[in-house]
Amino acid sequence: MIQLVKGTKDIYGAEVKAWQEIEGKMRRICETFGIGEIRTPAFEFTELFARGVGETTDIVQKEMYTFTDDGDRSLTLRPEGTSGAVRAYVEHGMHNQAQPTKLYYISPTFRCENTQAGRQRQFHQFGIEMLGSYSAAQDAEVISVATALLEKLGVEGVELRMNSLGCPECRARYNKTLKEFIGQNLDKLCPTCKERFEKNPLRVLDCKEESCQQIVANAPSVLDCLDEECTAHFQKVQDILTANGIAFTIDPKIVRGLDYYTRTVFEFVSDGLTVCGGGRYDNLVEEIGGKPTGAVGFGLGIERLIMILEKQHGAITETPERDVYIGSMGEKGLLKAQSLTYELRKAGIQADCDTVERSVKAQMKYANKIGAKYSVILGDSELESGRVELKDMANSEKSEVALADLPAILKEKCGK
Repeated sequence: MIQLVKGTKDIYGAEVKAWQEIEGKMRRICETFGIGEIRTPAFEFTELFARGVGETTDIVQKEMYTFTDDGDRSLTLRPEGTSGAVRAYVEHGMHNQAQPTKLYYISPTFRCENTQAGRQRQFHQFGIEMLGSYSAAQDAEVISVATALLEKLGVEGVELRMNSLGCPECRARYNKTLKEFIGQNLDKLCPTCKERFEKNPLRVLDCKEESCQQIVANAPSVLDCLDEECTAHFQKVQDILTANGIAFTIDPKIVRGLDYYTRTVFEFVSDGLTVCGGGRYDNLVEEIGGKPTGAVGFGLGIERLIMILEKQHGAITETPERDVYIGSMGEKGLLKAQSLTYELRKAGIQADCDTVERSVKAQMKYANKIGAKYSVILGDSELESGRVELKDMANSEKSEVALADLPAILKEKCGK
């Protein structure tokens, strides 16, 4: 038997209903904040991610699904959502529209990494991108979207942690200071961080190896290397969040894993896991070929979100439900049940009927399994008299009604 590829998952039954509910809440939150949906291709030219995400990142160096097409062009399956959204912003001249441009996406994303709880090789990402403003108010608005969403979804014990990486000049200044500090313990770093030390020492702060964490525990703070403008920007973000009643903690160790971040970076953490994270990326639009443009956003992995929700609220269970089951006896009853079910469905009633030629007893068992609220049986006598017994499946009470009145009666009983 051909089975699933490692790191992928089928989503169906109760779980897919939970996904639909979560995605619906995401879309409604975005509507409230005036954020429009964007759908970008599942693959792009590899150069987009190499330039945008950063050649020193683990994503570009180790985790991308890259292939060459018939035209000898290097293409890569989407490893994150921001780069594609920014490419679309530049390519379609969205900067000519009223700014800021506010975009969201719910997309499958692909990374060739070790699978673990809440992390797959094909996972689904919800993301927000707001482009066209350098203001700290835009940072605060993006953070407020994530705050409102996590509250709406019922995620408990959420903590917002923030930091600022400053502008490129601040970052270069801090990289020098950080390299001087870490260099004293270079031999104690894990092999990966020894490579990071030369190319991007900030990434050492993000390492999960205990030996590396011990080394950077007392590392100098990036906040001490910020210039006056970047310090003022970060303070304004804090002031707006405080005015909005959004609590936060400053954590100088937060750097995020992608090279394009500047100034504000943040993570929302629950049960020790990062639920979502993001920040400002003021140089990415220009890096991809557009004009200098302020931008900020965040990403959220839906698989990890569902894992956290299940841990906090219990496993997802399926509760099937139908408004009515139309049972049948005989050929004439079967034909009428089919046509009546079709009529009821067109009226917005969740109706079902037999399509596998069960006995009447088996049909009623099936009606119970699918959670039908009401049921009727159509046979020769019901068709001749034009009257049927409508059964309330919860209490077994029956009432005789005219067959012709059944759609109207069910619409009223089911609130359709």
